[in-house]
Amino acid sequence: MNAAKTSHIRWLLILWLFVLSAIAYLDRVNISVAGTLLAGEYGLSKIQLGWIFSAFLAGYAVFQTPGGRLADKLGARRMLAMGVVWWGIFTALTAAVPARFGAALFVFMLVRFALGAGEAVIYPASNQFVARWIPSSERGLANGLIFSGVGAGAGLTPPLIAYLMLRYGWRWSFVVCAILGLLAGLVWFFIARNSPDEHPLVSSDELERIQAGLPLPVEAKPALVSWDRMLGSRDVLAVTLSYFSFGYVAWIFFSWFYIYLAEVRGLNLKASALYSMLPFLAMAVCSPLGGLLNDAATRKKSARAGRCGVAAVAMILAAVFLVLGSRTENTRVAVVVLAGGAGALYLSQSSFWSVTADIGGRSSGSVSGFMNMGNQIGGAMTALLTPWIASRLGWQAPFFVAAVLCLGGAAAWLFVDPLKRMDSAEAARAFVQSELKTTP
Repeated sequence: MNAAKTSHIRWLLILWLFVLSAIAYLDRVNISVAGTLLAGEYGLSKIQLGWIFSAFLAGYAVFQTPGGRLADKLGARRMLAMGVVWWGIFTALTAAVPARFGAALFVFMLVRFALGAGEAVIYPASNQFVARWIPSSERGLANGLIFSGVGAGAGLTPPLIAYLMLRYGWRWSFVVCAILGLLAGLVWFFIARNSPDEHPLVSSDELERIQAGLPLPVEAKPALVSWDRMLGSRDVLAVTLSYFSFGYVAWIFFSWFYIYLAEVRGLNLKASALYSMLPFLAMAVCSPLGGLLNDAATRKKSARAGRCGVAAVAMILAAVFLVLGSRTENTRVAVVVLAGGAGALYLSQSSFWSVTADIGGRSSGSVSGFMNMGNQIGGAMTALLTPWIASRLGWQAPFFVAAVLCLGGAAAWLFVDPLKRMDSAEAARAFVQSELKTTP
């Protein structure tokens, strides 16, 4: 192989998916930091603020599966570009609701629902990209890098939004987020292509490596998996149930952790912004680490050990950290331990998306979109139930509930077969087994 002629375009595009992922979470988590000022200006209660949080997640959940299906049909390039423009517009509109507007709650819920609908395409489309561009043996790391953008975006949100709020007011924080998203989406449209053979900068060596590592030859164009088959798949339902648990736990950090530190732990605005970064930094580090562990265990042991075992163990560890952190009286220690729980949870992240890319094949956008719908339903329940549970049972109780769901999510992985390809099961099973065992 001539190293001078070998390109690495697939990793450049994975890097830009990391950027889009970070901006997507910046656009969705900013309201949790601005929430206290927003609620005060419009006279909203914590319960009503939870409705606004849930409106985003409702739109995000409803459009996951349709967004994934469109990504399967139109490709990741166009779907992601259109999605970024859409969510940039509605991020800006969040700041456009007039002060003392009588129907502010309804308008905020409508705008956040629409924002969620636009953001719904990002991860199904990204997974569709992974299925077409990334060899099976690299998918754990690729997905881990994409989802480390979640931690990076969410981790940057508290200090960035706090700075913008203190200096320019909460409305400008949404405008800045919208501009960043629109610029990143424009870059994606110009540098990306739907498949590696369409990209002018992909070398013949890179194209050969990609095509050799895909579970089916690139010339095979199976029909998209039917809805009946997808909904009747034990593997899809099990991974969706586990991702529901994942989403419930993750959204405690995305929607309520900043407020928890400020109002329950008694930290001021700047301290809350600083300490609330820690769980998201842990996510950013542990997501690609989990991907590396996923790929390594798959090569050395089996796909079941790598794809499923890593995820199950990680979710059990997350449950332990959540219980310990919520019971710790010292605020600094509690934040570190809870951040460990967030990091442990994200060790499992790449497994969900690697499995759906592997078993979904050309329909990976549809399969992962359905799975991610379960995640967002869990997140919507968190946004609604967390303040309700905390007001009745105290703030330890929401973390205990999350820990129990983590254990249930870990158990669901026992029912997932990561080699059961939905569009050509037996041929793909034999290929993936040989590919993952022989890849150095």
